[in-house]
Amino acid sequence: MSEEKIKNGKAGEFSNVLDRLGAVRKDLPPTAGRIADFISQHAADVMHMSITELAERTGSSEGSVIGLCQTIGARGFQQVKLSLARELVQPVHFIHEDLTPSDNTAQVIDKIFQSDMQALRDTQSALSVEALTEAVNAIRQAKRVEVFGIGSAATIAEDTHYRLLRIGIPSRVSVDSHVQAIAASLADAQTAVITISHSGSTVETLTATQLAKEAGATTIAVTNFGRSPLLAYSDIVLNTLARETQFRSEAMTSRIAQLAVIDALIACLALSDYDRSVRTLAKTFDVLGSKRI
Repeated sequence: MSEEKIKNGKAGEFSNVLDRLGAVRKDLPPTAGRIADFISQHAADVMHMSITELAERTGSSEGSVIGLCQTIGARGFQQVKLSLARELVQPVHFIHEDLTPSDNTAQVIDKIFQSDMQALRDTQSALSVEALTEAVNAIRQAKRVEVFGIGSAATIAEDTHYRLLRIGIPSRVSVDSHVQAIAASLADAQTAVITISHSGSTVETLTATQLAKEAGATTIAVTNFGRSPLLAYSDIVLNTLARETQFRSEAMTSRIAQLAVIDALIACLALSDYDRSVRTLAKTFDVLGSKRI
């Protein structure tokens, strides 16, 4: 699987080194894994090391260090060091802890809201400007858009479909695995497919995305940062960066991050054809107005 799929152009400055390393750790080869573990366990020391020193301490090569840095989206080791310095000298308030039975209502509210806000900040740092621009161009050039999502991603897929229609982009959503497979197999070079999957390893959406890519469609994945099978079938990757914990598996943090990415995508799509979007929004607003008292 190509490492290029998890590189990104940064919506802001490069950050969240430790989170990025954690996201890809299980899929790294031995040497890269050894370097990742050393950085994670000795971050304060690493930010003062040269690339040669890090290579020597981890029994690796300078090229291996650079390769790992690029795998997590950095241009090189210097950018990783700068990010570590920001994280350690001016730490962001992370809520890593899970909910516990002893938490009172106020503590639950604080943990949930802090976690959700952190997911948005982290996702902004992981989202690639270049990838979002490519997605806008692909969708604008397509004759139709197919949106796929299963399980907790189904609601995000349906919202994406609804919002595409509101700005006049022909769209269809499939949240059933059989319908997804049929729609994907009928795609062509004039189709853009948006697949939404936090893990990037859901069998149903993997199959549909693979079928769509093989049929010639441009495939766009909205998925959490890291390596996953979905990347092999995705032409464009829009990353989220959200943590899930014991009580919040399949949680709102991932969906809030996905909604933020979709929000940015829809806004950029609307602005890319501003006059038409405004006219379509006005027309659909009038239609929906008749549904209200």
